[in-house]
Amino acid sequence: MSLSREIEEKTERLLRLVSKAGLGGLLINSQPNFSWLTAGGTNGIDLSREAGAGTLFLRHDGMRFVLANRIEIDRLLTEELAGQSYQPVEFAWEEEKGNPSLIADMARSLVTEGLPLGSDLPSGGDVRLVDGAIARARYELTAAEVDRFKALGRDAGKAIGDMARKLEPGVTEKEVARSAIDALAAVGAYSVVTLVAADDRLKGFRHPVPTDLQWKKVLMIVVCARRGGLIASLTRIVCDGAMPEALGSRTRGSAFVNARLFDGTKPGVTGRELYELAALAYSEAGFSGEEHLHHQGGATGYHTRDWVAHPLTTEKVQNPQAFAWNPSITGSKVEETCIAFEDGIEIITATPGWPSIPIEVGGRAYLLPGVLSL
Repeated sequence: MSLSREIEEKTERLLRLVSKAGLGGLLINSQPNFSWLTAGGTNGIDLSREAGAGTLFLRHDGMRFVLANRIEIDRLLTEELAGQSYQPVEFAWEEEKGNPSLIADMARSLVTEGLPLGSDLPSGGDVRLVDGAIARARYELTAAEVDRFKALGRDAGKAIGDMARKLEPGVTEKEVARSAIDALAAVGAYSVVTLVAADDRLKGFRHPVPTDLQWKKVLMIVVCARRGGLIASLTRIVCDGAMPEALGSRTRGSAFVNARLFDGTKPGVTGRELYELAALAYSEAGFSGEEHLHHQGGATGYHTRDWVAHPLTTEKVQNPQAFAWNPSITGSKVEETCIAFEDGIEIITATPGWPSIPIEVGGRAYLLPGVLSL
């Protein structure tokens, strides 16, 4: 699929949303949605914010505009939107600072029919927030996105595996985190989440923000790697010397739950059904109740998780759609990213040569990452 065809397909999805909602047009300003609609572009300057520097406006008749201040407009047109037929609407940065509704006002002036506008972020006034509908338009991957996601997963899995094999006891969690970030940067990816747990912190915290603690025996590394807007997540655990029996049994239990989730991730299945499947798998593995101590993961794409499986999730698996499942049993965790297709899932973050745990479910063997003994 060509870049132009991918963008046209996404534009058509949004135009159907605009028509169904009776809108005059749609404002796209969040960094994830900008990357999605432009097939990998970015309006990100300050990555601590959801909002980007520059807003795309898709009018109900299909006309495309980019609204940005004079600091950003030329770069966006030259480097992010080249060949995408966006008409520039430029304004002074002082105007933007002085009028919070400037973007909405300028977009409204481009619509002569007096129809309301929709937006992916709060825009003030009577602009409708329709981020949920935009997200659902985003879930189904295009053929080109599938290819880019597979390449990202392959590169991230190898980069983190190569980095982990070089680790030696005595370095701090923060030093390990820096190594993980650098390894991903070397393949053009940015780690939007980097967690590291050494020894007892692996047992105590599900989201271990890196500290100055030096690791001695066991180490867990978690990353969410973003490239071109897409995000692939994975977890790897290493051990100095022989693996403790408890770590092995809990990792195998987490792998069993992950395999059950992989097998159940089929188009049309709801997040609620997947949560119930995971809860049953924990019980069958001998670790009943562990599902209450951490979420199990869910759909991914341009957010680390587009939705998480829980007892009230009504969202359904699309075809194709990316998922990152991360079942954990106190003291261990297994996490891979996959893409769900009509005929089953494909794991995209596997690390070449990493110890694997084969789990057979429904007549298919799933290979989940085990613990690497250094």
